[in-house]
Amino acid sequence: MILLYFMLWVIFLGDVTPEICLFGVMVAAVMFAFTCRFMDYSMEKERRLYHRLFGICMYGYVLIAEIVRANMAVIHMILSEREELRPVVVHFRSRLKTPMARSLMADAITLTPGTITVSLEGEDFVVHCLDESLAVGMDESEFAVMLSEFERPQEWEQNRDGKGGRNG
Repeated sequence: MILLYFMLWVIFLGDVTPEICLFGVMVAAVMFAFTCRFMDYSMEKERRLYHRLFGICMYGYVLIAEIVRANMAVIHMILSEREELRPVVVHFRSRLKTPMARSLMADAITLTPGTITVSLEGEDFVVHCLDESLAVGMDESEFAVMLSEFERPQEWEQNRDGKGGRNG
């Protein structure tokens, strides 16, 4: 939030000088203090926000890398004369707890060339793969690991606020 306040300050003034930056840091700090005092915000929430933002950037990086890698594999499959494609439909149950995480997993699978999420009902995924080799380890992919990491802070928040979870 404090970074957002500072960025808005610089955008509104339309110039970047040492004086504007110094005064912007002070204004952002005052606004952040006001937000913490009167709007139920805290330094802990700020830290979690930046931690989550880093995780989202890493997820985007992994997604792009997987898309490029899958593109290369599919191009190789298509252009290779000796390789016979063996399409397969894979059923697996995800360990992801939230509907949002499962939806992001389904989107990541569909965005990756050679795979399409056919159905997502609760925790059960049905995925069509262009070849059996693309189906290996789908339920334990990097996407699933990263999305389960995203769910952990949310569980901690719910437990801390007394709104559910194991300790709530």
